[in-house]
Amino acid sequence: MDSEEDQGRTLVQVISEKYSPDNFPYCRGPGAGVVIRTSPQGSPVKDRLNLPSVLVLDSCGISHAGDEEEVATFCAHVVELDLSHNQFRDWGEISKILCNIPHLDFLNLSMNPLKEACLEPGAAEAFSGLRRLVLNNTHVSWDMVHTLTQEIPELEELFLCLNEYERVGLAPVPYPSLRLLHITDNQLCDWAEVRKLGLMYPGLVSLILANNSLAGIREPDESLCRLFPNLHSVNLHNSGLTSWEDIEKLNSFPKLHEVRLMGIPLLQPYTDQERRYLMIAHLPAVTILNGSVVTDGEREDAERFYIRYHLDCPEDELPQRFHSLVARYGRLEPLAEVDLRPLSCAQVELRYGDHTKDLEVRLEQTVADLKKQLRPVVQLPANKMRVYYIDRQLGYALAPQELKYGGRALHSYSIRDGDEILVEPKTQ
Repeated sequence: MDSEEDQGRTLVQVISEKYSPDNFPYCRGPGAGVVIRTSPQGSPVKDRLNLPSVLVLDSCGISHAGDEEEVATFCAHVVELDLSHNQFRDWGEISKILCNIPHLDFLNLSMNPLKEACLEPGAAEAFSGLRRLVLNNTHVSWDMVHTLTQEIPELEELFLCLNEYERVGLAPVPYPSLRLLHITDNQLCDWAEVRKLGLMYPGLVSLILANNSLAGIREPDESLCRLFPNLHSVNLHNSGLTSWEDIEKLNSFPKLHEVRLMGIPLLQPYTDQERRYLMIAHLPAVTILNGSVVTDGEREDAERFYIRYHLDCPEDELPQRFHSLVARYGRLEPLAEVDLRPLSCAQVELRYGDHTKDLEVRLEQTVADLKKQLRPVVQLPANKMRVYYIDRQLGYALAPQELKYGGRALHSYSIRDGDEILVEPKTQ
């Protein structure tokens, strides 16, 4: 019989330590867990209080289940169990735990060394009640994934991230219950592998493929619409897509309305605004792009931008999307380039007494600076002159505006070429 040290720590040992009266002395109100006043005869666990229904036992060095009666005593009410970052190497030990937690809905086994582990025939039945299963960075084989999932008839969410998958093992039968597949940070480069996910999981609503090196979507449109018939959301962040044809392929998924597409080579040459507008224009059915809602106004702006963006393309190189948008909006003219930078100088007419003089004024200077500039011309000290501004474009419809605030910049008056500056002596 293996010694306790050889076996490593058990689930029961960790629960005994974490939820002992010394470490966890108080009940936390109704519904937080169960109160266990006595334990099985011979058990080291005495007077346990208030074990929660969501049990987090990550990074505790657990490798074995321990006494199954005690697992049942303490965990029969548990619905979520986090065993990530432990030392499980044997699926049989995990099966023993699940056999004694009849209401378990969520199981997290991330970061357990399960690469070489096998499961005895029939032992997978213990997993049958799960709806969510997390196997990130366990390096479990696809055969093991299929062994588990075929015994879990209502599995809805499956997490297979960081498992170094280069290929996808095709299952013998599809699993229609799965709604969300999170398979980020693997090495899936070929669309032929990704399409297997559609064949195995036809009910997928959300597919998270971020941080894979998917190089393109090589599939006829009529086949794509059948491959992921229920897909509402796809995440392709940091994939290897390099062509707009790949983006347009997403339009073949009949129910797709949310897309995440950042960090792909195709978009690197564009500004942030160009990226968003061009993607919106290419994806007419998408209502949420990179987490932000696409409004009707933004879509129209994006589609008009798309037309103008392609106006200089040779006719034989124009994409089909251009022609469909021209049919809606017409062939738009390029937007006029408007320089919105403030003017730095203005050529004005200076009038004082019976004299007039052309004068260049710097618009960043203040009214006080202007008076200093005018002093040698009009032969008046700054504190003895009154300066007015006349907008020539409005004619003389408006009364002259006095420039009487010394610290105010001239550009704030919207002075332009051809306007008039009038100087009068200040009367006592």
